[in-house]
Amino acid sequence: MDIDDILREVDPTFDSIPEDTRDLQALTRAWVAERSSPELLDWPIDGLFERINERIKQQIEKIEEMTGDMDPKTNFALIVIQTELERYKYLVRSYLRARIAKIDKHTLHYLSNPVIRARLSPPELAYATRHQALLHNHYLSSFLSSFPAPLQNLNDTAGNISMIDAPDLDTAVFIRLLGDTRVEGRGTDEDGAMDGKNGDIVILRWSDAKKLVDTGVAEIV
Repeated sequence: MDIDDILREVDPTFDSIPEDTRDLQALTRAWVAERSSPELLDWPIDGLFERINERIKQQIEKIEEMTGDMDPKTNFALIVIQTELERYKYLVRSYLRARIAKIDKHTLHYLSNPVIRARLSPPELAYATRHQALLHNHYLSSFLSSFPAPLQNLNDTAGNISMIDAPDLDTAVFIRLLGDTRVEGRGTDEDGAMDGKNGDIVILRWSDAKKLVDTGVAEIV
């Protein structure tokens, strides 16, 4: 069950909301979640960004058509459209920058595991692959080439110690519950649990919150 299914259950009028408004809400939720989570989240596969990009293109074309019209009413409408366009562009840029920052920081982590690699979009996967190749070649030319061949790998796991740097899954995140559910979390001294209510804001380790977010009973805030 995804977030849209949850919203349909709690708000019967959800389907009456215009698609562009729903897409903007979905983009905003994705942006907030990506900026707040310590690891890369799944790339939206419901065509959200394709629709957003098409809408941005249409707005740019409309602005170009309206530019030069000296009618005050048209100029006011142009300002409104430009403001809306900049809002879309800001959210898209910020969302992509947050994802690229995570890819840059933990490239090997996302490339070495097929399940985690599936979270990347095709352009992101191509970027990460190229980024890691350039980084490895730089290290080889700088110092790795002077090491014995068995020590030149950047993903060595000898001695049960992995050289692959991974995100800290114990980072604290805030989540909002989208329904009544049992919330369990690990603490420093002891574990805890509570019966969460719809709308509650809870702070948890990401490793504990992830299953609630993945199942759609909570969202990151």
